[in-house]
Amino acid sequence: MADDDLVFKALADPTRRFLLDRLFVRDGRTLTELESELDMTRFGVMKHLRVLEEAGLVAARKSGREKLHFLNPVPIRLIHDRWIDKYTERRVSALTELKSELEERK
Repeated sequence: MADDDLVFKALADPTRRFLLDRLFVRDGRTLTELESELDMTRFGVMKHLRVLEEAGLVAARKSGREKLHFLNPVPIRLIHDRWIDKYTERRVSALTELKSELEERK
């Protein structure tokens, strides 16, 4: 599966988006911390984290007996640059040109 496909698959689930939002607020959370904010089993949260890790959206690091989870925003940025930015550029350019024209008429 292509990298973009893995990222889109990971972002398609509301629970995984919630986990990413929690890591955005505060990075370096343990499984126990993340699990406490969801109404699901520890195993269920682990499965969601695994999908996020496979997509490169989350990186985990051992710290003593704990495993800390960190947000990696790079794959989302790459999606943005490829799929969103190129479609909005024309509109933004048109608005800046319109602004310039209107200001010149004053």
